[in-house]
Amino acid sequence: MSSSDIFIGETIGTAILILLGGGVCAAVTLKASKARNAGWLAITFGWGFAVLTAVYTSAPLSGAHLNPAVTLALALKKNGIDWSDVPIYWGGQLLGAMIGAALVWVAYYGQFHAHLTDREIVGGPGAQATKTKAVEAQEKGAGPVLGIFSTGPEIRVAWQNIATEVIGTVVLVLAVLTQGLNGDGKGLGTLGALITALVVVSIGLSLGGPTGYAINPARDLGPRIVHALLPLPNKGGSDWSYAWIPVAGPLIGGAIAAGIYNVAFA
Repeated sequence: MSSSDIFIGETIGTAILILLGGGVCAAVTLKASKARNAGWLAITFGWGFAVLTAVYTSAPLSGAHLNPAVTLALALKKNGIDWSDVPIYWGGQLLGAMIGAALVWVAYYGQFHAHLTDREIVGGPGAQATKTKAVEAQEKGAGPVLGIFSTGPEIRVAWQNIATEVIGTVVLVLAVLTQGLNGDGKGLGTLGALITALVVVSIGLSLGGPTGYAINPARDLGPRIVHALLPLPNKGGSDWSYAWIPVAGPLIGGAIAAGIYNVAFA
């Protein structure tokens, strides 16, 4: 694969991943959406299908890493990818994540405006004393729609939050390394796309509750940057004090998974 193929494939694939994954979060969260309050099952399966679509689209170009933690693990894996390709993968993944998040805003533009000007959501004069605000709005430093773009913990305990992200990412990356790789072992294969999508659903259902399961640094950081830049009314903060956890946790998890694979499977 050429450098341009890697960059273009990762940009397109990660943009699709975040467009569909962030899109299901918007559909469930925003007040004027027909899917409002569809629940956690909708979100977990929405993200799983997002992974499936993104992998099938980008695999012919880049091998469909779509996740800096996966790229790191494949660089650490015996006979894995060249380290010189890692920045190219990471650059495409971050750019794609930002593009995908911006497209979610475009697709739900009217819903974002309606949600963020609703006094029951953002408070202010005329708001009733109810508990209808989004969970994200109740968290320190986070605005009422930040959960559409990035993750946040239900209980903010740094060591537990990072441990949860590490554990979830180890499960994901081990599944990729042991079951999902294509013939040359440097990207996801056709069957691997389906396996990985189902693993993402499983992680969401089993381990997603505490932090919202980033398990992907680009998935969290790129959309968080977009949230900070978008001209959304009453959007609130982007919770930068938490932002290091969904970046560091998955990278640590990817490295641990590669170590386990090299010792136990290679």
